[in-house]
Amino acid sequence: MSKTGGTEGIKIVAQNRRASHDYFLEERFEAGLALFGSEIKSIRTGKVNLREAYVRVEAGQAMLLNAHIAGYEPAARQNHEPLRPRRLLLHKKEICRLAEEVQQKGYTIIPTKMYLKNGRAKLEIALAKGKKLYDKRQAIAKRDAEREMRREMGRRG
Repeated sequence: MSKTGGTEGIKIVAQNRRASHDYFLEERFEAGLALFGSEIKSIRTGKVNLREAYVRVEAGQAMLLNAHIAGYEPAARQNHEPLRPRRLLLHKKEICRLAEEVQQKGYTIIPTKMYLKNGRAKLEIALAKGKKLYDKRQAIAKRDAEREMRREMGRRG
């Protein structure tokens, strides 16, 4: 189980901020990506969108689906398909464990952020369980209450 650890040489390229709003994020994993040359160049320029992306485990491989990596202009004819499925590089034990959790307990696998670590593209994925509407309202009310408390403390101090 590889957890995202230290921050040396890490540049965050894209974050999925909706993920924590729509899901309870439980366990996180770090995965590598199998990419084309034009894709890594596009990632380095920050042209990535993870909002609609998800991960599916099929035939013993984890695949990143619906992640948009924009085309790289200088690549011209050798460019990649922006929404193509991309293979995630994980240990076999991790893939089996993720597949088991998704099948048995009703979890889904959501990409939370993409970053460059020592020049290599990495993806942080999380086991997630969907939030109900009342859970989202509860989270918003809690955040508003905390913001109000900080505001009041700032006025007094």
